[in-house]
Amino acid sequence: MISNSQSKNKVLFMLVMLIAFLAAPEANAQRKKRNKKKKGKTEQVTPPKKKPSAKTIESLTKKSKKIDGLFTMYQDTITGSMQMVVSKEQLEKNFIYFSQINDGVADIRAFRGAYRGSKVFTIRKYFNKIEFVTKNTQFYFDPNNALTNAADANISEGVMASIKVEATDKEKGLYLIKVDDLFLRETLSQIKPPRFPGSGPFAFSLGNLNKGKSKINAIKNYPDNTDLVIEYVYSKPSVLNGGSQSVTDGRNVTIKVNHSLIQIPDNNYVARYDDPRVGFFTTQVNDMTSATATPYKDLIHRWHLEKKDPNAAISEPVEPITWWIENTTPLEYRETIKKAVLRWNIAFEKAGFRNAMAVKVQPDDADWDAGDINKNVLRWTSSPNPPFGGYGPSFVNPLTGQILGADVMLEYVHQTNRVRFDKLFQAMDAYSFDNLEDANKEFQQFNTSDNYCSLGHLMHENSVFGHTALTIMNASEEEKEVLRNEGLMHLIMHEVGHTLGLNHNMKSSQLHTPAQLADKNYIQGKALTGSVMDYEAINVTNDRTQQGHYFTTTLGPYDLWAIEFGYKPVSSYKELDDILKRSTEPALIFGNDADDMRSPGKAIDPRVMVGDLSNDQITYSVNRIKLVNDMLKGLRTKYNDYGKSYQEMVGAYSILQGQKSSAVNVISRFIGGVYVDRAMQGQAGGTQPYTPVSYEDQKRAMKALKDYLFAPNANDVPVDLYTHLARQRRGFNLGRGTEDPKLHNAALRRQMGVLYHILHPNTLQRIVDSELYGNKYRLSEYMRDLNNAIFVADINKSVNTFRQNLQVEYTNMLIEMLTGRSSGRFSNIAKSMAVYNLKTVRRYAANGLGDLTTKAHKTHLKTLIDNAMKEIK
Repeated sequence: MISNSQSKNKVLFMLVMLIAFLAAPEANAQRKKRNKKKKGKTEQVTPPKKKPSAKTIESLTKKSKKIDGLFTMYQDTITGSMQMVVSKEQLEKNFIYFSQINDGVADIRAFRGAYRGSKVFTIRKYFNKIEFVTKNTQFYFDPNNALTNAADANISEGVMASIKVEATDKEKGLYLIKVDDLFLRETLSQIKPPRFPGSGPFAFSLGNLNKGKSKINAIKNYPDNTDLVIEYVYSKPSVLNGGSQSVTDGRNVTIKVNHSLIQIPDNNYVARYDDPRVGFFTTQVNDMTSATATPYKDLIHRWHLEKKDPNAAISEPVEPITWWIENTTPLEYRETIKKAVLRWNIAFEKAGFRNAMAVKVQPDDADWDAGDINKNVLRWTSSPNPPFGGYGPSFVNPLTGQILGADVMLEYVHQTNRVRFDKLFQAMDAYSFDNLEDANKEFQQFNTSDNYCSLGHLMHENSVFGHTALTIMNASEEEKEVLRNEGLMHLIMHEVGHTLGLNHNMKSSQLHTPAQLADKNYIQGKALTGSVMDYEAINVTNDRTQQGHYFTTTLGPYDLWAIEFGYKPVSSYKELDDILKRSTEPALIFGNDADDMRSPGKAIDPRVMVGDLSNDQITYSVNRIKLVNDMLKGLRTKYNDYGKSYQEMVGAYSILQGQKSSAVNVISRFIGGVYVDRAMQGQAGGTQPYTPVSYEDQKRAMKALKDYLFAPNANDVPVDLYTHLARQRRGFNLGRGTEDPKLHNAALRRQMGVLYHILHPNTLQRIVDSELYGNKYRLSEYMRDLNNAIFVADINKSVNTFRQNLQVEYTNMLIEMLTGRSSGRFSNIAKSMAVYNLKTVRRYAANGLGDLTTKAHKTHLKTLIDNAMKEIK
């Protein structure tokens, strides 16, 4: 039987079929109608697509502004994007790339005027691309040697960019490329500094380069160079360290960079090679085809000077080295600056050139700015956080060493009497060295400036000290003005010397005796040192009636000799060698930053030091300490102006103590010191390369440290000074920690600064080694003398708190030599003496004499030593 549901489904199916049958004729009719209509219409043939016309340079740049120069640039007038034309003649040619900071922040050492070096690059065409390739210029191959055929072996070039050619003008031999990525990215040079291990997660750093915010500020084109000022913006959503006050927003930091593409000069410049007896900046080059022990062809940096009259002994140059005083320079300084620059003409006359240096003033309506590499500018700024006092960089052709341009950067704060508290009050802050390695890092950071000239910092401290001394000595305002002008004169001559190619000469302070420097009739008109390129102390005499020059205001004998070596036209090496043979003259001795001893354990020759003066540095330094001690007695009465805070007095106190620190550091370098003579073999006047400091001078240095640094009364000052060392309150800013002066920390810092050098593993090892070639001050005697200097004076009575601090830290240093992180750096001989001295200290501390504080102190010493001896066992 059929169910009701089946019956209903059957009826539904039949109904659907009926509807489809009725609709079919209508559908067929519509189909026929369309077919008939289609047959009656002519079929259309689609024409082939028209081939687009080839892109041309003209069509791709019609909306752009054309800027002619070395490389023709086009900038879109709507979007600002850039295109550049490269000619066929420019392919496979060498060019120079140079960059400098147009404006930035000192927090990452990217400050206005900072030079970032130069390099050689070439432009190549690879099929439809243009490549920018950095060349390696550090190696030389003699073209007459077969090895020159392998000159490229295992030397990597740097392909900076490979850019598609957008259009070609075959007739003119031109190629158009887009260059936004070449300049708006860090393609040509790295701008954001790398984060080094140990910098820590909370250190200030830039975010990622934000291409959307970065832009082109200026395009300046000249026949021999193309310059672009690019504003780079580095962004990150949040920061842990927002930087100094000069950083408006640590999440978005702007660095403006001037990029220069420079045509290599086509002239008859002849390269001159470096010699270790004289100090020029160099481009280091290794001769890969030389079999000598010193295969060096290092190029000294110097300007291209040619005589107008080649036959004249002294001639004006074809083109002088012209300097512009920037219109930002305070009017009152301009004449002194001009005089300082022109001082170098004295040296150039010795080299055969008259008026080699010229000075002009930038007009207020000048149509060029100081960043123009075609102008050498004496620039002036007043930065929130000045990274230097003066900075004299130059840039060169790396292939020859020819200087192509230079600037001198000056900071206004260093010509004022304002104390830079972030530097000078370090001595008042918490003492926090845990070990030798930390101390080395701290002193390196405090005493160096990332290879920038730090004379300005020293000059500023010297100037503030001089001003303080003159105030206490009731000097007139006229005399203070003399001091300021001499300081500025010295600073300008020094920085201009750098731009001429000269590096530092820290050894030249040996020119005069202490007595000669303190004789105003003798010193009048003379240089205080052999070279203005030194970092010497200010010459303030203990006897005010004999005050001569405070600073060097003319060139020294070394300066004249060095310029003669660098610039005198010669026709043979013998002429240069005749100049170099004079290096053994006492006035011409030379030692630069590689040799200086400002940081603990660094270098070996005590004459190559900063903050020293005279050929008897120990006597001069002791005189400076005595002068400071006398000045401290009168400090309170000289800074008591009604209605003023005590800020100026605090600054004076700090700068005076800083002078003592500098003096004892100078003295300490004689212990274990070795004099270095870089004369060549057989050179007249030369001695042996290494001569240990005499026994008498090392003992004299040790006694001076005992008497003026370690003695129980070494830190004595009038009590009423302590109660008035109050900095002026400014909002909530009173520095780190509490506002009270950290008197013990400051004293300990001075003492530890010396101890970190005289107990440095390098110093102790050198004492032992030099015993083999003439050192009479043996390690055993020296270590016994040091122990006595720190303990004997008060071992049988109460020990004051300054000495307690010193004795504990010294004991900890001896223990560290045996068990600390740095123990592996000390020789067994040094460790043996450390054990001997610790046992001696243990015996001293066992007598139990003195007041309660002293007894507690001695118990502390015994506990430290006993625990250490258990660990050694």
